[in-house]
Amino acid sequence: MIEDRLSDRTTWIGGREPSPEEERTLATATASSTKLRPLGDRVVVKPTAREEMTKSGIVLPDTVKEKPQEGTVIAVGPGRTLDDGKREAIDVKEGQKVLYAKYAGTEFKIDDEELLIVSQKDILAIVED
Repeated sequence: MIEDRLSDRTTWIGGREPSPEEERTLATATASSTKLRPLGDRVVVKPTAREEMTKSGIVLPDTVKEKPQEGTVIAVGPGRTLDDGKREAIDVKEGQKVLYAKYAGTEFKIDDEELLIVSQKDILAIVED
């Protein structure tokens, strides 16, 4: 049995196979986790909702809607590491509204919430109220 595991090259964390209870706990913990900590100079943004209807009352299907370029910053990374080992400061903070490049970043979903991870260089401006 151990030889089968070695031949499959399966490595267990802690050197032992997790119990069924531990497997269930890990699966639910990662699936329900919404706390994100981006790395480097990346920023997690929640895009603003797309317009469902035009000003004249025409309902727009998903295929015609424009991709949003505005959103709210949810989490900010520590900053890019420079060649001398210091961290570059990030210009945005959590809760700020920002404009970002149209096709920037990586889209993903967590708990039915669409989010976007963009690099600081893809953020074009901060929207001030």
